[in-house]
Amino acid sequence: MAHKEPHPDHDLIQGEWTEKTLVEKLLEPVEKPAPRPWGVVLAVGGALTLAWLYAIFVTFVKGLGTWGINQPVAWGFDIVHFVWWIGIGHAGTLISAILVLMRQNWRDSLNRVTEAMTLFAVLAAATYPLIHMGRPQLFYWIMPYPTHIALWPQYKSPLSWDVLAIMTYLTISTLFLYLGLIPDLALLRERSKGWRRKLYGWLSLGWTGNAVHWQRYRAVYVLLAGLATPVVISVHSVVSMDFAYGLVPGWHLTVFPPFFAAGAIYSGFAMALTLIIPLRKWYRLEGVITDRHLDWMAKVTLASGLGVAYIYLLEIFIAWYAGEPAEWAQQLWRMTGPYAPYYWAMMLINVVLLQTLWFPRFRKNLTWLLIFSILANVGMWLERFVIVIISLSHDFLPGNFHLYYPTWVDWTLFLGTIGFFLFGLALFIRIFPPIAVAEMVHLFHRLRKH
Repeated sequence: MAHKEPHPDHDLIQGEWTEKTLVEKLLEPVEKPAPRPWGVVLAVGGALTLAWLYAIFVTFVKGLGTWGINQPVAWGFDIVHFVWWIGIGHAGTLISAILVLMRQNWRDSLNRVTEAMTLFAVLAAATYPLIHMGRPQLFYWIMPYPTHIALWPQYKSPLSWDVLAIMTYLTISTLFLYLGLIPDLALLRERSKGWRRKLYGWLSLGWTGNAVHWQRYRAVYVLLAGLATPVVISVHSVVSMDFAYGLVPGWHLTVFPPFFAAGAIYSGFAMALTLIIPLRKWYRLEGVITDRHLDWMAKVTLASGLGVAYIYLLEIFIAWYAGEPAEWAQQLWRMTGPYAPYYWAMMLINVVLLQTLWFPRFRKNLTWLLIFSILANVGMWLERFVIVIISLSHDFLPGNFHLYYPTWVDWTLFLGTIGFFLFGLALFIRIFPPIAVAEMVHLFHRLRKH
């Protein structure tokens, strides 16, 4: 009798499961009482969100003078954190779109959390250009719409590029998240009572799970994946052109689009690990978010991080080889100036510590993986600090050199967006399943046949 080969994805669901027990487990975060750490995250996130709203109120009432921006550092923490949050959102779109087209089944346990992460990260990022405007009440002036006086946005302005990029990214991310939720919402509709039943019934759009619904669902999902795949690369490339469009030393580089795209995937997967590892522990999801899932995520983090590390070295080479005095002076300023500790901390995390992910003993050590994922986002924050703050503080004219000192409003706005991000995710996983139930049931049946 011929030996039956195991399915290549046999270890994506571990343990003895039936369809009923698998569904019950996946719906526990919504239907069962939340663990204590969830309440802590919700409380901390809510407190930081309130502080964030207060800092926005202070900014609107007293103006941008409450920030630490100056001349020539007119873009301070605002743009640092805008780019940082946009980058974090890339893991969700990558897992949703590209891995769907590549038919990678290991995405099924991860896509829901990362798509929600993308949504709240993009919303956090979108607030920064708005509050950075001198007259935020006139934000609609930069929207691409016709008016009775034929007023159109200035498409040569990076601000308009950011608005279009955010609108595109937010639209495709929201559609992906909502479309994937519809079968699970219909399931929850049948299992819920009261206001939850009404909510899920309204959101599920009359889904019955018949063959026609599934056929149309799959077709639209693949179509959205095809549309979203270019968005993964193009959005952060557009953001990178905010800088490459300028003549500031350290910015005027054609390598910025791939640099920012690689950095976005790197920081996005790092943040996904930061969220998924605790979620897996708190809700005891080891059977559906297995070590293999985390190992694959660590490998993608390593691959994208190597691209970032390569471009760090390429930046130094370009500055030296081009023979442009201001560019080389900028590199020396980063390495030896007053901001040098930030630069070398970035290199330590994103180049040196990254190499530990080559080794399975580190990739499979969840404590180290969690620590590194947090450090990686710190490293990417430092990278944006280096690009924005250090470059602006040391331009062509020595008379313009000026250091940047963030104020309490700057720090509160940043910590507040982190609180909003955590608060939103905590609420999301109490209302909607953090793992795609329908996708996991389909995967379960495919694996059981083998």
